Amino acid sequence: MEIVRPGSTGHSHGAGIPIQTRNERLRSANPAEHNAVSKTDEQWRYLDAEALGGLDSALLGNAIDSIQTQGPAAIERVDATDSDFGRAGLPEDVATANGWAAATTALKITVSGEQSEPTTVSIANPGKHSAAHLIIKSEAFARGVVVLDHTGDASIAETVEILVGDESELTVISLQDWSESAVHTSAQFARIGRNAKLKHIVVSLGGKTVRISPTAEFTAPGGEVELLGTYFAGEKQFLEHRSYVDHAVANCKSRVTYKGALQGDGARTVWVGDVLIRQAAEGTDTYELNRNLLLTDGARADSVPNLEIETGEIEGAGHASASGRFDDEHLFYLQARGINPLDAKRLVVRGFLNEVIQQIGIESLEARLNESIEAELARSNN
Repeated sequence: MEIVRPGSTGHSHGAGIPIQTRNERLRSANPAEHNAVSKTDEQWRYLDAEALGGLDSALLGNAIDSIQTQGPAAIERVDATDSDFGRAGLPEDVATANGWAAATTALKITVSGEQSEPTTVSIANPGKHSAAHLIIKSEAFARGVVVLDHTGDASIAETVEILVGDESELTVISLQDWSESAVHTSAQFARIGRNAKLKHIVVSLGGKTVRISPTAEFTAPGGEVELLGTYFAGEKQFLEHRSYVDHAVANCKSRVTYKGALQGDGARTVWVGDVLIRQAAEGTDTYELNRNLLLTDGARADSVPNLEIETGEIEGAGHASASGRFDDEHLFYLQARGINPLDAKRLVVRGFLNEVIQQIGIESLEARLNESIEAELARSNN
């Protein structure tokens, strides 16, 4: 498998000058080409190798037989000889490469025409030390929605390739509603065609350790992408989200919005948002936002927006992040109207997270996720 480091002709194994930008990372499907998980590496600085439960080093099994699908999209199994296998991106870390090497057969979901109903891909209880490779492709001028629904118990290294065809509109929703002991890494690579639109929504509620890395790369002018996410971390739960938007061509638009809540001792979230505007990407319009609401003592949220600009000929670029407690004025307003403090806090959290959840547009899913949030809120009496 070809090894690629954009803008470079070679690579090192951690020696010499450290990698400074996201674009410089090694890309390889061979686990041996990647450095071991270490906090000296920027992409692992927040996570211990032990938290991965062996996904970075153990022999993994292909979970494709445990995956169920329902909906109008065409479904087939493909291997590395398929022209779309590896087209959206290659692994940038050892855990993803280990999963890629194990899942040599992928599930390919093809959206064509106007699909009014969503296609649901259910990944339920895929087992310990498992791997999955999914390819989601929208053909030119297609319209559709694909839901990745992760439930039950597992330790799984997942790769999702998303190919958004010219003039098409695709929504991909990734739900992490695991049991409390699950471990999940998911690298989700998207390539956006000419005048194409991608809405990518991540909702992470369950799991012991969850690490989702959405990447969007524009390949032709006129593309638009929304990367949306919401998460709720409870006691001793670790949720990490790393988004990357590569504005490689002119006249494209991106918006990144992630919002999270945390409660309980040891609740931990990490959001890292990288945006690269290359020299050729004149007319770029981009903005990224992260907000975190800390509900109790003992919770920690790290928020790191990064913006790299190689041209001054852009429409706009910016970022913002904030982490903090409740707005006392909001709570006072609600309590002054007879709402007790606990219910007032719950109303604020619901409204805060619902800004992203309501973007899903599937009533049954939105109701289910809101119930999960209610259950998490009920664990706290603060």
